[in-house]
Amino acid sequence: MIDSAELLGRSIDQIPTPALLVDLEVFESNLRRLAAFCQAHQVAWRPHTKAHKSPHIARLQLEAGACGITCAKLSEAELMAEHGIGDILIANQIVTPAKLLRLAQLQRRAKVMVAVDNIQAVPLLRDAAQRAHARIPLLIEVDIGMKRCGVQPGLEALELARSICQAPELILRGLMGYEGHVLTLRPPEAKSAACAQALNLLITTRDLLLSHGLPVETISAGGTGSYQLTATHPGITEIQAGGGIFMDAMYRQVFSVTDLDYALTILTTVTSRQSTHVVVDAGFKTMSAFHHPPQVLGREDLKLRYLSAEHGVFEIEAGPGPQIGELVQFVAGYSDSTTFLHDFFLGMRQGKVEQVWEILGRGKLY
Repeated sequence: MIDSAELLGRSIDQIPTPALLVDLEVFESNLRRLAAFCQAHQVAWRPHTKAHKSPHIARLQLEAGACGITCAKLSEAELMAEHGIGDILIANQIVTPAKLLRLAQLQRRAKVMVAVDNIQAVPLLRDAAQRAHARIPLLIEVDIGMKRCGVQPGLEALELARSICQAPELILRGLMGYEGHVLTLRPPEAKSAACAQALNLLITTRDLLLSHGLPVETISAGGTGSYQLTATHPGITEIQAGGGIFMDAMYRQVFSVTDLDYALTILTTVTSRQSTHVVVDAGFKTMSAFHHPPQVLGREDLKLRYLSAEHGVFEIEAGPGPQIGELVQFVAGYSDSTTFLHDFFLGMRQGKVEQVWEILGRGKLY
């Protein structure tokens, strides 16, 4: 077994495969672009960490200008707080007493907001806060068209907001929503119009709450697939776009994100070669094809046939194709469903390993 620290300084042809690589120059450029775009449009950047699950990368995002981070799970937020991240949004619902108590206790180490979308959760949140002698900040999640989580905009959100404000242990910070249902729309004009329509539901709900004297400081929305539209929408105060630091094939080919570059790749070795196809040492336990297939980087002669557990089978479409032992690199199909399969990232600069970042949040699902 190789200690990951032993990989520092190795050239790309000395790395055992399969391996998860980050091109540091591209990664750093993506960081700067996202932060600069938000700054230019006077919206805060609270990137989602579910793609990287790494406190080290979260700190880099904060150093680049992020106001805080977003997590999907309570255990991820606990990990980030343990590593000194002090401003966290859990963009998910927490409803069981044991987890709510952990959430309340976590307030001693960091400011941790959480999403709420049901009035029945309010007494549960209040009880946990009382037990921990803490106050819990909340964002009301509004369903703005995705039909996943979220209270209905307007009066239903107002009722929930009133209930929260009647509980002294709870703090209403504002609203959040996710316009994920618009990401695949084309042409760009259709996507832009649908995104604006969705986000307007947040803004009109904000106006309703304010008209009743209720506090709304934060309006949080936006993933990488729509960040340019969301960040420029009047009234949005922060966006959660996180995966753009890596980019992947789905963001580019399905969600039409073209201003960020591929930083995340999977390095593989050809282990078998037949007359019509080759096999690499990376299957679906290494690079997921569930959301979108991985893309061969820097060559046009291979096409994915299928991924099995530990084998990637690729048709040879032109020329001789790669030989046994040859390295083949792939752009991740979707970063969220790829990174958690690995223990660490190898940060590459000029063909050598400069950084090793452990994916400490791997397995943090609860």
